[in-house]
Amino acid sequence: MGLFTKRKRRPSRRAEAKALKHKAAMEAKLGAKNDRKRQRADARSQQKVAKAQVATLQAEEKAALKAAARAERDPFGPGQIKKYIGVARVLVPVLAPLAYRGATYLRGQLDARRAKQLGVGVDRLGDYAGHGGRLQARIGNTEAALGKIADGKNGKDTQQFVTGTRNRLDALTAAVRTADQMPAARRRAVYASITTELSRIEADVLARLGVA
Repeated sequence: MGLFTKRKRRPSRRAEAKALKHKAAMEAKLGAKNDRKRQRADARSQQKVAKAQVATLQAEEKAALKAAARAERDPFGPGQIKKYIGVARVLVPVLAPLAYRGATYLRGQLDARRAKQLGVGVDRLGDYAGHGGRLQARIGNTEAALGKIADGKNGKDTQQFVTGTRNRLDALTAAVRTADQMPAARRRAVYASITTELSRIEADVLARLGVA
């Protein structure tokens, strides 16, 4: 019995050894397989991270380019202001004299037009400034016409007319200056009264000059 028992144990040990060897081989194979899977997973993760980083960088670069484009289009951006300053430094010395001459010419044209409207010389515009300038100019022209009447005839009636008319014109001149300080509505009402009286005086003066 002892001999048979010993013979049965040897194949069992070999089978166990073979099973263990096979098991170790399978475990090694599975371990290698798992390592490869893990490596591939790690590689894919790294690729995803790299792609995400690249996408982030691209998005930041795109945003920076858009911001730069907006800054270029912004007429009041720092970059544009610097350009304006640079251009102004070049153009101002050239354009300033031209602008001055243009302004002087325009002022002269406006003064000539106003002087024509008032019926006075350009050199006398300063005497007829303010709201009542037009009325003052009419009074001045009427006084000049009175001088012609006085020079043409020396009769008593003529002198009385000239003196009386000048007194009336002096009163109107004082009224115009006073009205200049009044509120707009009141000033217009006074101007209307002055205009009516002045029109009567002008008609009298023209009649004395023989103008119908």
